[in-house]
Amino acid sequence: MDADPWLWGCWESRGAGCPAGLLLSPGCSGLLCAPRFCGECLQPCLQVPSPLCPLCRVPFDPKKVEKASSVEKQLSSYKAPCRGCSKKVTLAKMRSHVSSCAKVQEQMANCPKFVPVVPTSQPIPSNIPNRSTFVCPYCGARNLDQQELVKHCMENHRNDPNKVVCPVCSAMPWGDPSYKSANFLQHLLHRHKFSYDTFVDYNIDEEAALQAALALSLSEN
Repeated sequence: MDADPWLWGCWESRGAGCPAGLLLSPGCSGLLCAPRFCGECLQPCLQVPSPLCPLCRVPFDPKKVEKASSVEKQLSSYKAPCRGCSKKVTLAKMRSHVSSCAKVQEQMANCPKFVPVVPTSQPIPSNIPNRSTFVCPYCGARNLDQQELVKHCMENHRNDPNKVVCPVCSAMPWGDPSYKSANFLQHLLHRHKFSYDTFVDYNIDEEAALQAALALSLSEN
């Protein structure tokens, strides 16, 4: 973890609804949810108009986010062996070390290829589109997942006026690889807050997915 750890407190007014309520505040019946997140994970939450705690979904004030100095100190003090070269590295620098460790890269290159868990008559999938990592449409930075793409673009291309193709949308079965978004950053923040892998059936088109979602909503109501 190279990103700085941060801390915030968000209030659950109902008193016992927050699943992460750990600390009681004097003079208040509510529970204080005080989760700790690395700065990289927290950043997308701070870029929306009304941020919610990812843990208990309660609104919080971004101005009250504080650096978790005690956690930062622990990350800078504790060491662990690299899974590749076994060199002991502080946890704060482990991610950057692993990304450049020759032994780790060698292990990744020698990972076994995909095989079915049990014998099957189905063909082994090939040429599967990469829908987990993307290329920045502005500068070509590679291997960014959705959250990393949002963070990268907000930090490096916030004022770029160019119209670009959304790499996430164009990777989808219904995506148009030639369509350029007029405001790509707003598009990222509003359309790609979650991973499509979690919610989308890639075997049906967008209209079918919409109809399925509407049918499910009606059945639940």
